[in-house]
Amino acid sequence: MTSGTTSFPERFTKIDDLTRSDHYYLNADDVCLFLGEYTAQMGFAHSATNQLIINFKKPMDCRGRPEWRYKKQNIVKAAQALYRAFGKADLQAYTFVPVPPSKARTDPMYDNRLTVMLKMVSEFVHQHRGGHLDVREMVIQTQSTGAVHDSDIRPEPEELADLYEIQHKMLADAKDNIVICDDVLTTGCHFGAMEMVILEALPEANIRGMFLARRVTPSSG
Repeated sequence: MTSGTTSFPERFTKIDDLTRSDHYYLNADDVCLFLGEYTAQMGFAHSATNQLIINFKKPMDCRGRPEWRYKKQNIVKAAQALYRAFGKADLQAYTFVPVPPSKARTDPMYDNRLTVMLKMVSEFVHQHRGGHLDVREMVIQTQSTGAVHDSDIRPEPEELADLYEIQHKMLADAKDNIVICDDVLTTGCHFGAMEMVILEALPEANIRGMFLARRVTPSSG
């Protein structure tokens, strides 16, 4: 499957036996869905997914520059795509938990783009279907690290989990079905770390992952 060059996908694809090996921290029983395929080491022009993801990830120090509008535009585009991909699913059965950014909340480079996107999806749901998404920043990162996509050093899920902290006030009345949300599925490390800390707090939770894209290499894509 490729993302194509004309439009960002608006249908979910499930990680299966053929694609799981590209994300080596995922287990066979992990349920993860994605929209597009982001091709590593390629630029904006490679595909609609590359264009969206690169703009979506623009760092916070781009604020005030002309390119900042592309970040805002692609957050909206991502939210619209997710809303359409949900179709007629019973969204009230899920709690949506964004993966925290690599920077702590006190860091000037802290980027809550995933939360902004999910709350935008929630507004679309409210406008067109009634109700809202249950979006909770249930996990925070306690200290800043380098963004994984900017580094050749890949942490283990256990190492990343040590940097995560559950926000206990966010646990009350959480749904049994927890959806961990991230922009790009790379190794599966962030998903695994999030799953560890959430299951420690909510051991009966049924956890799955939802991603704007999965990473592929030029040879695998």
